[in-house]
Amino acid sequence: MLNTDAEGRLVLADAIVRASEDKPDLIVDVATLTGAQLVALGSRTSGIMSNDDAVRTVIHDAATKAGEQMWPMPLPDDLHASMDSPIADIANIGDKYGGMLVAGLFLRYFVPEGQRWAHVDIAGPSFNDAKPHGYTPKGGTGAAVRTLVQLAEDIAAGAL
Repeated sequence: MLNTDAEGRLVLADAIVRASEDKPDLIVDVATLTGAQLVALGSRTSGIMSNDDAVRTVIHDAATKAGEQMWPMPLPDDLHASMDSPIADIANIGDKYGGMLVAGLFLRYFVPEGQRWAHVDIAGPSFNDAKPHGYTPKGGTGAAVRTLVQLAEDIAAGAL
């Protein structure tokens, strides 16, 4: 492990591998994955990364319906090389530029071929240090819960 502040992505990678063993239709994980999410999108907008464009779109639509700010982010393959390791299959960190995307690529590495998957990085929106706004309180916000409920309803209605 190259960075002990990036240990959560190791646990999340294990969870993705385990969840994939059950061959679900879709895996969606939500975590405060990176401080880079705050740099890219600020404190109120989560980032959505996925190995499937339709999944990313459906999650973005669900977030919009649920009143949560989320933005589709790419997983550019060229950034993957920054996690090359001479001793491991993959390093847990890579280039600091595009850090949220690199972390998403790290997680994608553990998703089996053909498994639909998305990650929602809620590092900024998960905790509100400022005054309450809308339905968001000061403190822990429950970021992405409304989106996940809406996503389940949308999928049940045939969205994917």
